[in-house]
Amino acid sequence: MEEKKELRKQMLSIRDNMDKIQKKVFDETICKRLSEILTLKKIRTVHTFLPMDNEVNIFPFIDQMLMSNITVATPKALPKRKIQNLILHSLNELEDGIYGTKHPASNKEYIGEFDLIIIPGLAFDKHFYRLGYGSGYYDTFLSAQPNAIKIGICYPFQLIEKVPTELHDVPLNGLIF
Repeated sequence: MEEKKELRKQMLSIRDNMDKIQKKVFDETICKRLSEILTLKKIRTVHTFLPMDNEVNIFPFIDQMLMSNITVATPKALPKRKIQNLILHSLNELEDGIYGTKHPASNKEYIGEFDLIIIPGLAFDKHFYRLGYGSGYYDTFLSAQPNAIKIGICYPFQLIEKVPTELHDVPLNGLIF
């Protein structure tokens, strides 16, 4: 537990101090690679986070999906590590959530399976395990979506040799950095 706490602190510090120009280049590259997955895998339903603070800026990619008539759902954190998957219609219709997050102002929920789930994190390893912020929301959600392609996105410095794992941790299918 202490190891995870220290790693979170270290990764947040590095990410918060990234060169802004380099960050923009990484963000654009990650959006391009996500777009390629949409085409290659014929994705129709996507669950994605809405970036906050210095997370990878995927707003241009989210806009692209909305314009391409892909069903996009984003998480609204609920008590007891549950996520409500709200359908996103516009990035201009958001409201504040917990932990500094945003979610769609509409309460229209998506119920069903996703083709693709895009997951943020603070650190990832070569076995596709992730270190999140510590609330456990994604582990519960990912275990309920066994057929979805689960892709983590991060900056190159967030790829480490081994993420400390626990029994409930769910590995992803791949990483884009």
